[in-house]
Amino acid sequence: MLNRRGFISCAICTAAGFAATAVSAQGQPPQPQGVSRKVLGRTELPGDTYVTILMEAEFDAGLKLARHTHPGIENIYIVAGGGVVSVKGQADRAVTAGEGLQIPAEVPHAFQVGPEKTRLAITYVVEKDKPLASPAPE
Repeated sequence: MLNRRGFISCAICTAAGFAATAVSAQGQPPQPQGVSRKVLGRTELPGDTYVTILMEAEFDAGLKLARHTHPGIENIYIVAGGGVVSVKGQADRAVTAGEGLQIPAEVPHAFQVGPEKTRLAITYVVEKDKPLASPAPE
């Protein structure tokens, strides 16, 4: 069952500033400008280490999401719109609606939203007591 108070917040950060470098499972910060997130589900995995979070995220056209990492795997499906994803060690990749991708744990990545509003369905499998996202140096 979904418990929003227990949700690990910041899924995505903006170029203007990172919204939650120290957010834990205890709170949810304000949404950065141009970003809308909605938690659709949260399931704790057996043991005390990992949680799965299902989320819908929507980004304004042209938004630059700052380079960041997650303490686990990020699975992304582009529902609408698109943009260019930059993943450390890989060539930049243009993605559009209907495509999916996975970002390995702790791998720095960023996203430049294209010319239209973009909506993603994201599943995270992450360590429970860590911030969902952390800034990554360029």
